[in-house]
Amino acid sequence: MTYAAVLFDLFDTLVRFDRDRMPEIRVNGRTVRSTAGHLHEVLRSHAPEISLEACYEALVESWREAERLRAIDNREVPARERFDHFFRRLALDPARLPPGLGQTLIDTHRSQLGKAAEFPLHHGPLLERLARRYRLAVVSNFDYTPTAVDILEREGVARRFSAIVVSDAVGWRKPKREIFDEALRRLDVGVDEALFVGDRADIDVL
Repeated sequence: MTYAAVLFDLFDTLVRFDRDRMPEIRVNGRTVRSTAGHLHEVLRSHAPEISLEACYEALVESWREAERLRAIDNREVPARERFDHFFRRLALDPARLPPGLGQTLIDTHRSQLGKAAEFPLHHGPLLERLARRYRLAVVSNFDYTPTAVDILEREGVARRFSAIVVSDAVGWRKPKREIFDEALRRLDVGVDEALFVGDRADIDVL
């Protein structure tokens, strides 16, 4: 069979997420890797009563709640929604906080997560060769498209992709058909003309 397009998963396929690159903080006597320290630095000038420990627990709880909701029907919980839960967990009313604070926290989180993404050197030449023959796309389950785009642009490979499709923009996560269909639509290819490359058979196979 001749393919017209190759679609890639992002995390643990094109890039490796290395938790050892995440910032370290001390919480309740133990060392953990989390963006919570950076979030706390941003938050404490507006809500000085919030401790680092509370910030960390709220961040973890917001992730757990997002995962719970995603497991119901594979709908994505975008970063904005997750951080609304983060604020609720801290008993903070976003309406009473400075405009743009939520976005600043999201961007701070995004920056630190991006630093933990490692792009193997040999992937660059591989994508260059593939782009000469196929239309390429990224199809990723993630709650904030700019994080994915940042990583690909940082590594100088974003231009290789005709489409970068992330679940927060589509509303659905893999393995739901909708996110694959959106990528195929943007590539203008049929399902039989596309090959998907991923790392998990439970979500990367339609």
